[in-house]
Amino acid sequence: MSQQTPVNRVEPVWREWMKRWPTPSDLAHASPAEVLISWSTMGYPRRALRLQESARVISERTDGFPRTYEELLELPGVGPYTAAAVMAFAFNKRSVVLDTNIRRVLARWHGDALPAPSQTKAEVKRAESFVPHADAEAAVWNGAIMEFGALTCTARAPLCEGCPLADHCDWFRAGRPADEHAHRRRPQQWEGTNRQARGAIMAQLRIAPSGYDDLVADTALELARFAPALDGLLADGLVEQHGDLFQLPLASRP
Repeated sequence: MSQQTPVNRVEPVWREWMKRWPTPSDLAHASPAEVLISWSTMGYPRRALRLQESARVISERTDGFPRTYEELLELPGVGPYTAAAVMAFAFNKRSVVLDTNIRRVLARWHGDALPAPSQTKAEVKRAESFVPHADAEAAVWNGAIMEFGALTCTARAPLCEGCPLADHCDWFRAGRPADEHAHRRRPQQWEGTNRQARGAIMAQLRIAPSGYDDLVADTALELARFAPALDGLLADGLVEQHGDLFQLPLASRP
């Protein structure tokens, strides 16, 4: 849930989910429509369906919840970061967690304002060398550096003057040089994007099923934006068409 979404937006949704679906089996047996409605406006709604698919896989396992990094990677929608984070924060096992905050802290420690736009093998190898070998210590380290990056070594206004690591930070000692990758970074657009159009359609269908013309009118989208957004939602299984009506999916896909 917290991938690409701030924790303060995630927390109330997560708490509601845990009350409503406390076990993987509970979530697995919900309708996709219920799941998408409860996902609310957190964005990237395909994540909600991947969560439900993972719950279905877990509930069908004979040996319970996956307990290894490799098993976690087999779950729908789970990649290296999510698997590493679960190993560290759910199981207190050693893993290399590389979220945005940890990547930034380690980049500055080695003299860069920010990490490269895309994660590199060298970056992963460097991070691996910092993680303590003992499971419990490694889990604490991951959480501590993540929090340190969120509160002190922030992206836009790092608190360098009060930082306990300032004397050892190559970036700070070099005079905080500008980001060498700035020309490759682009702020995420929202206005006028396909994501915005998809979100507008989903918002209307969370209220009630709708016909094509009514959906166009209610979303106030130009047809040139509306049509490809709706086609994409249908292709992704986030919306279904039944006769003249469009609605959220009621039944899970096999």
